[in-house]
Amino acid sequence: MSALHNRINRHVLKEKIMADTTPRVTLSFYQYYHLGNPRLFRDHFYILLAEIGVLGRIYVSFEGVNAQISVPDDKISAFKEVMSSITFLSEIRLNFAIEDDGKSFIKLIIKVRDKVVADGLDDKSFDVTNKGIHLKAEEFNQLADDPNTIIVDMRNHYESEVGYFRNAILPDVETFREALPVVENLLETQKDKNIIMYCTGGIRCEKASAYYKHKGFQHVYQVEGGIIEYARRAKELGIENKFIGKNFVFDERLGEKISEDVIAHCHQCGSPCDTHVNCANDACHILFIQCPDCSKKYAQSCSVKCMEFNQLPEEVREVLKKTTTFNGTKFGKGRYKAHHKNEKLELTDLKDALSINS
Repeated sequence: MSALHNRINRHVLKEKIMADTTPRVTLSFYQYYHLGNPRLFRDHFYILLAEIGVLGRIYVSFEGVNAQISVPDDKISAFKEVMSSITFLSEIRLNFAIEDDGKSFIKLIIKVRDKVVADGLDDKSFDVTNKGIHLKAEEFNQLADDPNTIIVDMRNHYESEVGYFRNAILPDVETFREALPVVENLLETQKDKNIIMYCTGGIRCEKASAYYKHKGFQHVYQVEGGIIEYARRAKELGIENKFIGKNFVFDERLGEKISEDVIAHCHQCGSPCDTHVNCANDACHILFIQCPDCSKKYAQSCSVKCMEFNQLPEEVREVLKKTTTFNGTKFGKGRYKAHHKNEKLELTDLKDALSINS
């Protein structure tokens, strides 16, 4: 079974993929399907994908598959053959990345989970197949201009902070599970309106649209293929792109530009910026927005405290990280703001750590 997992150190893998010149294509797909044995399928799928050099993150459950991957450019045909060999995946849509450097993933991870997207819903309480109407880019543009339409972003606040559709409702939530009741309450008196939902690739809206129809919303729609497919098709057709800014993605890139607009700001100095990073201090690792100047000033860290911590010997860091609180342990994703940046390491903590290792 060990051959069905990659246990090489993350830093080694990242250096390897950054040095690799093999052209790669980033794409995503999902499919709701009743899998009888997710564990067996997971192992079978891992073997098939590993053989052709696929990297990425895939979740498998009794309700289907959710995948974000990168494929060697010269193995795309082989990948499609693999997909065609699996009945329920043979005709699904593949969402190809808009802005792609081929460095989106560093290894192949396939995990078995209770659900392909954590939503907190009791699927037996409603018909999950009674979904909202899919809208292609041109159909979305037309309906979006209707005054009787409400556009809802089903993503998290740190995603919409860097990009969103014009005039969309942007729930201030950190998880999809949290978004579902928040959106329902916001739209409680609007059940006769056209409700258009969107997310990154479409999977969150598949479940949400069925749930809201169950809750009595009469005209429920979703953007087909999410932001990724919308942007691709809008460009292909030469029609207006109603998405402003950057599309947050859950891989090493952390975002792809859809328009040239920069709508977010650096969390440290407040200058216009939409570059998400994880704090260089692995004991913190908080996700936040950082401009190039602050990246240089704080050595890619979210604060002076984390920068100083990273400069300590490894054996001292190992002791301190067990008792030290960083932004990553205090705040949710994207909640960190500039006024926390000047916090410093306590001298007493340093002395204790040094005495332990002396």
